[in-house]
Amino acid sequence: MSDMTKGSEGRRGKICFLPSFCSIRMVFAVVITAELLAIVLVLGSNKSLDVFQAELSLLSLYVQWIALSGAAVLCAAGRWLRRLSNGLAGFLAWLVLLLVTLVVALAAAWLLGEVVNIRETIAFVLRSLGISAIVSALTLHYLYLQYLWRRQVEAESQARFQALQSRIRPHFLFNSMNTIASLTRSDPQLAEEAVQDLSDLFRASLSDSDRASTLGDELELARGYLRIESLRLGDQMRLVWDLEPLPEGAPMPALVLQPLLENAVNHGIAPAANPGTISITGRYRRNRVNLSIRNSLPEPGTESGHKGNRMALENIGERLQGFFNDQASLSMGVVDGEHQVRVVFPYPWNDE
Repeated sequence: MSDMTKGSEGRRGKICFLPSFCSIRMVFAVVITAELLAIVLVLGSNKSLDVFQAELSLLSLYVQWIALSGAAVLCAAGRWLRRLSNGLAGFLAWLVLLLVTLVVALAAAWLLGEVVNIRETIAFVLRSLGISAIVSALTLHYLYLQYLWRRQVEAESQARFQALQSRIRPHFLFNSMNTIASLTRSDPQLAEEAVQDLSDLFRASLSDSDRASTLGDELELARGYLRIESLRLGDQMRLVWDLEPLPEGAPMPALVLQPLLENAVNHGIAPAANPGTISITGRYRRNRVNLSIRNSLPEPGTESGHKGNRMALENIGERLQGFFNDQASLSMGVVDGEHQVRVVFPYPWNDE
């Protein structure tokens, strides 16, 4: 079993709901949440609005200390916590946040010198622990509900993916077999290559829906599909490949590019009266893979003969979001009179 496949199984088998507190997005969310909490605490106090800015500055500093220190500890302990069950990991994370609050509260009481006796120190620490306990519990509960929602979306996406796999379009199979049959006498070598491309495509379509793939595998599958369609469409379809060096070992969900190319062929090239062009562009910038598929559009009023499969596009988008924890995107639109679909996902990528 390849390392990539093992990694995919590890992601799907992971049961812990805690996200990665090392990511920039999570750190940003922690900072914003902490600042909102500080504003609420200041507004809920009995202090006059004249000292609002001073109180908010001091309290924001204190709350941010606790929030960012807690995020740092959870980041460091994340690999270990995600090996545990949801209940145990959540309880330990809650205890960690309380411990961080205790340490920061004692340090603040000593450094700022605002607490002058032991009784006030205890009251200050207990208030901090009480607020931290409630806010931490609510935050962890929200993360758990978000985790359940993501699991439900992923399950629905996998179910739709399996349904799409079981409905291989008969017309594509018949057209491919007719093309291969016509080549068996005129060009047996080309017919054999077409059979190999067709078998690779069907093997990928009928494989386990949990199977992960790589960018290189997806590009090779896309090339095989386009070779089959080129035999059928001939000069009707022109292909433009513009791929800069890409990390072909980058993991990604299976069957992402081929359905997008199939839509481009069925809705842009096949129904057109004049030859059309499909452009496949790939760039790797700032640790993100950017792929775009652009196809010319048929003449206005031309019927494609194929009903749009919005379900397939939504499924691809959901699988990308689930695979990359909302760090990938699928967008489409009309650019310079041509239909364009863009796929963007991060690499290197670590879900820990």
